[in-house]
Amino acid sequence: MDLSQRPRRLRVNPAMRALVAEHAVRVQNLIEPLFVVPGSGVREEIASMPSVCRLSVDQLAEDAKKIAALGIPAILLFGIPPEKDDAASWLARDDGPVQRAIAAVKQAVPEMLVVTDLCACEYTSHGHCGVVRKDGTIDNDRTVDLLVSGALSYARCGADIIAPSDMMDGRVGAIRAALDAKDFIDTAIMSYAAKYASAFYGPFRHAAGSTPAFGDRRTHQMDPPNAREAVKEARLDAAEGADIIMVKPALAYLDIVRAVREAVDLPIAVFNVSGEYAMLKAAAREGWIDEERAVDEMLVSCKRAGADIIITYFARSYAARLAKR
Repeated sequence: MDLSQRPRRLRVNPAMRALVAEHAVRVQNLIEPLFVVPGSGVREEIASMPSVCRLSVDQLAEDAKKIAALGIPAILLFGIPPEKDDAASWLARDDGPVQRAIAAVKQAVPEMLVVTDLCACEYTSHGHCGVVRKDGTIDNDRTVDLLVSGALSYARCGADIIAPSDMMDGRVGAIRAALDAKDFIDTAIMSYAAKYASAFYGPFRHAAGSTPAFGDRRTHQMDPPNAREAVKEARLDAAEGADIIMVKPALAYLDIVRAVREAVDLPIAVFNVSGEYAMLKAAAREGWIDEERAVDEMLVSCKRAGADIIITYFARSYAARLAKR
């Protein structure tokens, strides 16, 4: 019996089943990203992302209650550690900001699905997504070992879904094997399978302090002209045991969402990223577009392309508007 494929993971609780239900832009299919930082009482708006804040654990738990009250079933956590170093030492510490936030959210809102982004870029002093060799290149296999440690830490602290965003080869299979070996068989993997080397990540890198100190991420993130490669990556991650496949960013890659939707028989997520959020907010602030109508069109375009799940910084405002209708 091949236990690398466990479709039942997506049926283990009502929130998970609602998250992957098909068709229509529903609040139940939205995930809101949140940034967690050390300290207490911290609520710091990110200049490049209006209305989005860096939050300490206590503040994040309060926001999780408000998000759940709107019917949004899941949050995606990005962590900013108290210290960064070349080894990403805080990534796999059970007392790290993300790990503490998982526990706090699960105590405050037990039904909330907690998704944890898994990458070293927020934790390294150089801003790259993994272990860097002396020649400046990323060591794929040592990075996978680091990610496995991080995934196990998140799972121990109660994460429902692990979302590796690093684009290292073989990391989904390694994470799945490690989770199963430690009896985390119901912890799902949402793989950033087709993550492009995009200009639309700028505000996020400002928010997380993860701009590379040298070079770029083109050696591991996908090249924007390539579409067939995205399908290959999605199929590889599905074969390694991913439960959900993600395409990132959204708007410039809706053709990729459609291609991946047709290639794999798994739920498809799309990430409406920071740059897409920031440019829409900026245009709305200038009065050039109607923000609410633009958000509606943008989200429905993701569904129309084939996405089951939409990760968006507009999740809360969109859900609040739906509640008033």
